[in-house]
Amino acid sequence: MDFQQLTLKTIDLIAFVGDYIGNEATRFDYHRVEEKGLNDLVSYVDKTAESKLVEGLEKLLPEAGFITEEGTAGHTEEVLRWVVDPLDGTTNFTHGLPVYAISVGLMEGDDLVAGVVYEINRKEMFWASRGNGAKMNNKSIYVSPRAKLAESLLATGFPYYNFTQMQSYLSILNEFMHTTHGLRRMGSAAVDLAYVACGRFEGFFEYNLNAWDVAAGSLLVKEAGGRVTDFNLSDNFLFGREIIAANKVLDEMQAIIGRHWHKY
Repeated sequence: MDFQQLTLKTIDLIAFVGDYIGNEATRFDYHRVEEKGLNDLVSYVDKTAESKLVEGLEKLLPEAGFITEEGTAGHTEEVLRWVVDPLDGTTNFTHGLPVYAISVGLMEGDDLVAGVVYEINRKEMFWASRGNGAKMNNKSIYVSPRAKLAESLLATGFPYYNFTQMQSYLSILNEFMHTTHGLRRMGSAAVDLAYVACGRFEGFFEYNLNAWDVAAGSLLVKEAGGRVTDFNLSDNFLFGREIIAANKVLDEMQAIIGRHWHKY
């Protein structure tokens, strides 16, 4: 299968759905927000966007299954599976903060073979297919050349419902504050990963994420020359709910994370 051509077709669909989300942002009513769980928000925009994506992706690749955030489609046992987050950064969206994205990845078995992250406000389309590099708006992108943690700007996310590991996480943040150029919390893991891929961040780490948060972005980082692991330097980042994505500073990052991280 030509995953490069499939990715290009996926981009057109994602741009179309991105226009829908952008238009809804201009007239969004916060009172129509629902809570799936503690601080876990969803809106009609998420649900409608996911339906549009699933409908379009089914036409592009009828034999594929889906892993979706809002449960629009299932069939997770197929060899080919789309991994879809229709609006990564929903809390930002509902509060009018302009950092949110569509994230669509494609898996063949256990391997990521295509990924697209569309940051809607800046109209930046990040995409990659296995073995073909990563691009933003048709320009090749690469991870940052900075090789020292002391020269790095890192991204992370903060827990919003599972606080059992907060002390470990705060210890990690404290050490990174002393050993890097700083930490940023954008509110969208897909955007964080895309920004690592294009060199704006040297690294990103977070826990309690789902596959749809990281599938597309992790392929971007790999195809841009970076590395992606879980907190133990293994490959269980897609479903293991822990991720480190970085350029050459990944080992330094993991050493600090590993020193403080304790599961309860």
